[in-house]
Amino acid sequence: MALGTDYEAQDCSLARALEIVGERWTMLILRECFFGVRRFTDFQQRLDISKAVLTQRLSALIAAGVLERQPRGGRTDYVLTEAGLELWPSLHALIRWGDSRSDPVRRRRIFIHNSCGTDIDEFGRCPRCSTVPGAAELLVRPGPGLGAPTRTDPISMALRDERALLTPF
Repeated sequence: MALGTDYEAQDCSLARALEIVGERWTMLILRECFFGVRRFTDFQQRLDISKAVLTQRLSALIAAGVLERQPRGGRTDYVLTEAGLELWPSLHALIRWGDSRSDPVRRRRIFIHNSCGTDIDEFGRCPRCSTVPGAAELLVRPGPGLGAPTRTDPISMALRDERALLTPF
């Protein structure tokens, strides 16, 4: 029996979500969006992804209402929509889960509630404020597990400093 390529036969909300974000590269594209990447060439450079695959993934995210194209200075930016922003808790949970599979004490990125300066916990909550801040309320800074720089492009270097999520490059 051949392996299916979609989840249409599944009567499940998770299957519907995976139809949108379950393709290889899609969650990494979304991570880059939250870090502030907006231009096609920047996605391609940061992810080392082929133009054809990147074009397909961006088109699918636009069709699903997760991203939208916005003209900016003769170029096109790819910007998270409200539906895209709603994916932040899931993305954060996967980042933290990935950290826990290596060394949870040596997280690669630390997310900080901007208004009070407190690191959010593994559930995305601010322990000080007892809130779950959205991506627009967070800063990201390198954690102790980030290691020495392996990439020297301007975006990778900028991500070595503390910065607000969603701030465009």
